[in-house]
Amino acid sequence: MNHTTVQTVVVLGASAKPQRYSYQALQLLAQYHHTVIPVHPTLTMIENFPVRSSLSEINIPVDTLTLYVGSNRSDSMLDEIIALRPRRVIFNPGTESTRLEERLSMEGIPYIFDCTLVMLQSHEFDF
Repeated sequence: MNHTTVQTVVVLGASAKPQRYSYQALQLLAQYHHTVIPVHPTLTMIENFPVRSSLSEINIPVDTLTLYVGSNRSDSMLDEIIALRPRRVIFNPGTESTRLEERLSMEGIPYIFDCTLVMLQSHEFDF
């Protein structure tokens, strides 16, 4: 298991398309034995992962929220993201959002700018 601490990880913007980074993140997170919760508004399953249509459907503690949606999407979900109270948020490349960063800072929710795939493969995902 590569000395990994098992986390509950929400993948916002999950995709069923194998070429998408969010799909690859789902697979790699599961390979590292994390509990993975994909979120997508219209999908119900991605392989054997049940998909939630919104963050508000998640009612368990979340260690990491990893973003695969641009600011045009995440800015409309600010309240849902804050209500989720993840222990940290990962802004993957291309997901930066000044409005979300400001809200997370105001709420005391830590965030980082990194790539979930690289973090997992270089054993830097744990915190």
